[in-house]
Amino acid sequence: MTTRQTGTLLLLMAACYACAGPMTVLYPPRAHEPARLVYLVSHGWHTGMVVKRQDIPLDVWPESRDFPDADYLEVGWGEWDYYQAREPSVGLALKAACGSTSVLHVVGFRGPVTAYFPQSDIIALELSQRGFERLCGYIHNSYDRAGMSKALPVGPGLYGNRRFYPAQGQFHLLNTCNVWTAQALRAAGYPPLRAVKVSVCGQVIVLQGPVPSYYMKQLAQATALDVAGVRELRNDLEVVRS
Repeated sequence: MTTRQTGTLLLLMAACYACAGPMTVLYPPRAHEPARLVYLVSHGWHTGMVVKRQDIPLDVWPESRDFPDADYLEVGWGEWDYYQAREPSVGLALKAACGSTSVLHVVGFRGPVTAYFPQSDIIALELSQRGFERLCGYIHNSYDRAGMSKALPVGPGLYGNRRFYPAQGQFHLLNTCNVWTAQALRAAGYPPLRAVKVSVCGQVIVLQGPVPSYYMKQLAQATALDVAGVRELRNDLEVVRS
């Protein structure tokens, strides 16, 4: 890895810590502004992000209005065929790893997030109002609307009141749902990886330090792999639950 690529990685991780540039304006929420809660939901092989529907700004994400009776929306990004399959096969997994088109999976539901996903690991994040608006803008830009004002569903989702929508971006082994989530949090200015130490050992990037959950360990890895030039990575992060 070149010095420039290493510097890019360090800057990217620093952006996640919200220690530089305009990210400090987005996080943490200021005393005079309302805070918005966002939830990360780990389903094992996939990750979803949950927002309160009434918090979504009116000028973005028109597809959110397809769920008028929902209290919350869960949105996730994944490979077109594998994500929509009821019983994903090894062949579909290999196809996804090699690169393919993507979809967004959106679920509308009522009631507490923990009650709707009782078997999932859930992390609650507190964002500033501006950070939340940027997060919604990131989700808005993830739809492939094909020149229309609103994307049309391509099929029913996996559970509950749910739909799949065409999405922007190519899914592949180094661009997964965790990378999509990491980019969303970076857009919002949230610093989930502030305690992660990044170092270079020869041609290998090494991640060290404590993180609060296995999901955050995966997120740190996805963030590092999102940098051009990173081909080998050793994830030595330690999960330390409070």
